Amino acid sequence: MTTTTAVAEPTGPSDTDTETAGLADLSDLAGFDALDESVRADPAAHRVLTGDRPTGPLHLGHYFGSLRNRVRLQRLGVEMFLVIPDYQVITDRDVADRLAEHTENLVLDYLATGIDADRATVFTHSAVPALNQLLLPFLSLVSVAELHRNPTVKDEIAHSSQAAVNGLMLTYPVHQAADILFCKADLVPVGKDQLPHLEVTRTVARRFNERYPHPDGTTVFPRPRALLDAAPLLLGTDGGKMSKSRGNSIPLAADEDTTARLLKGAKTDTDRRITYDPAGRPEVSNLVLLAALCQDRTPEEVAEEIGDGGAAALKRTVTEAVNEHFRPIRARRAELAADRGHLRDVLRAGSERANAIADATLAEVREVMGSL
Repeated sequence: MTTTTAVAEPTGPSDTDTETAGLADLSDLAGFDALDESVRADPAAHRVLTGDRPTGPLHLGHYFGSLRNRVRLQRLGVEMFLVIPDYQVITDRDVADRLAEHTENLVLDYLATGIDADRATVFTHSAVPALNQLLLPFLSLVSVAELHRNPTVKDEIAHSSQAAVNGLMLTYPVHQAADILFCKADLVPVGKDQLPHLEVTRTVARRFNERYPHPDGTTVFPRPRALLDAAPLLLGTDGGKMSKSRGNSIPLAADEDTTARLLKGAKTDTDRRITYDPAGRPEVSNLVLLAALCQDRTPEEVAEEIGDGGAAALKRTVTEAVNEHFRPIRARRAELAADRGHLRDVLRAGSERANAIADATLAEVREVMGSL
């Protein structure tokens, strides 16, 4: 991202306020270079909120797209909040299938990849009632037209397994605003496709602060900024976006034989010479990139080394690179999986801390709204 630029904003809700869902305000929302410098200069001054829905196993795209960066931020000294939004599972499906199992597996993945439970707050959405109470006043700050217009929601609706769109799906971005603002997070790691959701959060924070200022002139909520990871998007084995729900991913928890089988079936092309050309050869380039990420090399170096080896040599290189990179992570995960009680202790401690913060924030909201 580039350095930030202040952008003038309207002072109240309107049909055009978030028409592009943050794209007009992109330079202000996602100034990665400046944010990265400020985080390094004073990491303890920042609080990050991020998380994953418990709908299935996390995969390599999650690791290179977000998990690795979360660990980096925590090691720098940034305060980390990891929400497992179990209520949001039913935004695009009728039932929350295997919810407890998926929740514990998320905690497993977090800890195995390097998240320190003694320094991070890991909690479930449903365990923090005060967080969800923020949704009601927040919904009063956005219009129905704005909810309908959100491009990320439109995409999620298109891929929903439900016959009809439910109300939770439509209000999903506002629910995310409550997730972020209850702990007053100022940084949110996101992909570009999630920027419209974050702009809703910034809009909610701004409108709340304008409508309900503290008597002393201070504001209740920060306007969080995006931290965009520099890692390129990894494609699934079918050449589409890697996704838990599309059956084209390689789970973090997969063993080495399963990883080899999945990569063997990955889509390539008929050109024997291996090159790195994301625009012209997306599937081949995706595999080259995956090997490069695992080996901490450039994709061009990997492609040049394979040369005329063809798809078989490429898949062999990628399989070896993935299994080598994830071997210690998978070993750590297996150790943690043997003590499910520890995973529940991590969630219990995180939920207690999240509840204390959410209760304090809700009390402050009620005070400025005059509802005490």
